[in-house]
This record gives sequence, C-alpha cells and structure tokens, in this order.
Amino acid sequence: MVRAINEWCVDSGLTPHLLVAVNQRTRVPMAYVKNGEIVLNINYSATKDLHIDNEAIVFSARFGGVSQNLYVPMDAVKGIFARENGQGMFFEVEQESQATVDLSETDRMGADSVTEEKNTSVKAKPTLKIVK
Repeated sequence: MVRAINEWCVDSGLTPHLLVAVNQRTRVPMAYVKNGEIVLNINYSATKDLHIDNEAIVFSARFGGVSQNLYVPMDAVKGIFARENGQGMFFEVEQESQATVDLSETDRMGADSVTEEKNTSVKAKPTLKIVK
C-alpha cells in the first residue's frame, strides 16, 4: 500500500510524506524526531536511491545540508499522505514497534548508546539505560 500511494502522489504531482513511529530499528536523524515520530518527504526530488519493498523503506536524504542514510521498517510506518491535501492512508503500528525512543534521553546520551530496557509489564512505560 505504501508503494502504491507513493506512486499515486507522484503521478498526481503531489508530494508524498511518510509518518514514522521511531523505534530501536528505525534509522532517522534523531534531531528531527518529535514525540517519538518523524515526518519524511519521500518525493524523488528530496531523496536519493529511494527503495520501497515489503520489509522496509531505504533512501538517502539531506538534513541540514548533510546527507544521511535512512532505514524505516514497514512496521514503523504510521501513514503516507500528500502534503498538499492530506489525502493518503494511515496504519496501526504493531505493539512492539510502538516502543519509541525518548528524545530528551537521546539528546543527552547520543542515539547510538541508547537501548531500550526490557520491561515485562505490558502497561509500564518503556525506559532507557546507558549501555557501555
């Protein structure tokens, strides 16, 4: 569905945007994540080597003038929509991919050193700890 809606946006002259729930498997620039989510412009003019398959969306894009490689697993995609009119499709994110990274902790410790602590309680909020 993501690939089809992306193609529909491009064919219609619209700009496709991806809403992503950031989790431990998602590779995006953490400085642009807000409330555990990020919105990405996936128009061909804004990306390089965009590849959408059944497992993930992979591409390179510039953030603040710096090229970065992004990896978004399909289970982290919350929606895809056209920027101009908001039309698109939104999805329910699977339970395990809803464990988002707390940005305040990430900013202090660095995104690479943060891992999610295993929590056996279903209703408990996930926590982060430093792993050295």
